[in-house]
Amino acid sequence: MSEFLRVVRLLAMVVWVGGLVFFAFVVAPVAFHVLPSKHEAGMVVAGTLRALNETGFVCGFLFMMAVPWKLQGPRSHRLALAELLCIAGMMAATMVVQWKIVPQMERDRIAVGGDVDAAAEDNPARRDFERLHPVSEKVEGTALFLGVGVVVLMGLEGSPSADPSAPRATQVPNASSAD
Repeated sequence: MSEFLRVVRLLAMVVWVGGLVFFAFVVAPVAFHVLPSKHEAGMVVAGTLRALNETGFVCGFLFMMAVPWKLQGPRSHRLALAELLCIAGMMAATMVVQWKIVPQMERDRIAVGGDVDAAAEDNPARRDFERLHPVSEKVEGTALFLGVGVVVLMGLEGSPSADPSAPRATQVPNASSAD
């Protein structure tokens, strides 16, 4: 059963962190370089971000539900706690973006008539939109950073030092050196 839970947790992280990486390094840059206007690119990015955040909520929930309750050794407990704290941080960052920053940016976009770039540079709604955009990038970046941390912590779960009471593997001599 613990192998199944580990697979669920790993798949949740692959989907969420992979989605964040793909969004940040592929979708957003390509949209802004290929589409004819920043407005169209922004609409694609906003829709993709909404779907990514919803996926993140599902992945975070699955991850938390799949944490094995029968952990062996204090190091395993610390790793699981660190993973859960990172997941909680990822979910908090996702909530801030999805339910606080994005709605404010959408309000500003509507206030300027739908196209932020078409508004005057001194327009208060445009200035607020341009202030919020880098904030949303930093908060999403925090979620990505925490997700990478979870992946690293999961990688440490299988290390020999994860359970100090477990027998250590003995080194097998190289067969070619025996000749």
